[in-house]
Amino acid sequence: MASTISDPNTGADDGLTSSDRSSRIEVHGIDHIPERERHGRARELFAVWAAANVNYLSLVVGGALILMGLSLWQALAVIVVGNLFWVPVGLLAVSGPASGTPSEVIMRAMFGVRGNRVNIAVTGWVICICYIALNLAAAALAAFSLVEKAGITPNTGVKTAVVVGIATLTLAISVYGHATIMKLYLPITVVLTAAFAVVAFSVLGHADFGYEPAEPLTGGSLWAALAGGVTLIASGPLSYTNSADFSRYLPRATSPKAIVGWTALGGFLPSVVVTALGAFAATAVNMTDPQTALETILPAWFTPVFLLALVLGTIAINAMTAYSSGLALQAVGVRIRRSLSVIVDGVVGVALTLYALLVSNFLDTVSNVLQLTVVLLGPSMAIYATDILLRRNRYDGPGLTDETPDSPFWFTAGVNWAGALALTAGTAAAALCVNTVYAGPLARVLDGVDLALPVGIAVASAVYAVMMRRSRSAPGTEMRA
Repeated sequence: MASTISDPNTGADDGLTSSDRSSRIEVHGIDHIPERERHGRARELFAVWAAANVNYLSLVVGGALILMGLSLWQALAVIVVGNLFWVPVGLLAVSGPASGTPSEVIMRAMFGVRGNRVNIAVTGWVICICYIALNLAAAALAAFSLVEKAGITPNTGVKTAVVVGIATLTLAISVYGHATIMKLYLPITVVLTAAFAVVAFSVLGHADFGYEPAEPLTGGSLWAALAGGVTLIASGPLSYTNSADFSRYLPRATSPKAIVGWTALGGFLPSVVVTALGAFAATAVNMTDPQTALETILPAWFTPVFLLALVLGTIAINAMTAYSSGLALQAVGVRIRRSLSVIVDGVVGVALTLYALLVSNFLDTVSNVLQLTVVLLGPSMAIYATDILLRRNRYDGPGLTDETPDSPFWFTAGVNWAGALALTAGTAAAALCVNTVYAGPLARVLDGVDLALPVGIAVASAVYAVMMRRSRSAPGTEMRA
């Protein structure tokens, strides 16, 4: 017999069975998911991550690599290397079934109950909002073109209405939660794959496979472009330090290797293909205005379909991001139902989107934000992955949801200083090496080569591992000094 589900916000039994999840608003929020309510298989994660990564932003980033001065084959190498960061995203996902809680709660093991509120507020909530705005802006640009083709002038009022409309569809999926995402994303993946197959046929038919820039980069300039390109690509997977949010409903006995494999593959394959299409397209058309440029090489009949696919793909990725941002807001300590927290985040995201579209330069905004986020996200992911390895993926789910001073994850005054100092050290080290909105001192010494990503990861992981091993034990686990 299927079990009924109680609302953790009221304690009342809502009378719904586990089979009803796809048609109801999710109520679990950041609570621990009991084993009796776990369901699904690891392979279902592939469609979730694939649907989220067949999107317009990936095309934009792929074209940006050619605009940075790389040759086609240099750009393709950068795309593959940067997308290898989907492997640690898969690693982080194994902590979901182990604890039955989302990433925003699991990270209390790294930062403490209070310390994690600060961590999630910055590396979780703020970053999610930035990505919601960037992706929503990308979808809106495609929708503006559709509106114009329908004979409507996209003035400020129309643009605002379009952005709000797309945001409403996105938030509807996010509010209904995990089961709805799992149910919808397989057909979305199929539709997007078919649409981008037509795009690939057109793009590859026009691409210059031997493309070299008029003035090839050499020496320090080449290394700077390669490092910057890897950072730009890696910023995508690095933004998913919350991958356990989508695996936590799997049974505890689910194979960790399967979770890592299906999550990583679901992100890696579509990201490589779609980003590579952007690079191929940039060898034939000017990708400073990607949407207009692509329309010149696509069949006329397919253009509206392509634009709709761009909107659909962005809704898919933003629904996942908004879902996690709602969990993040709860984990920060805001006492609000997850459905309402998603709406709050959507309103903030819409405001930032309108700024990016109506005030700022979209392409510059995308490049700067994506490259700058790795200063925080690289060290954050490194600490999370290191903790999983040190603890051998053993997490006390109910203990993690305990926010009282008696919690096994309270540490000292609510802060695990190993995590706090490791994140501070990793972020500071990365900031010295960054070369995007500003050039750090080490980047200037290295002629603009941006090593923020590897340096931040290495420093944060090393500091955290050393400090945790020096402690006598880690609360809630069997890890010893």
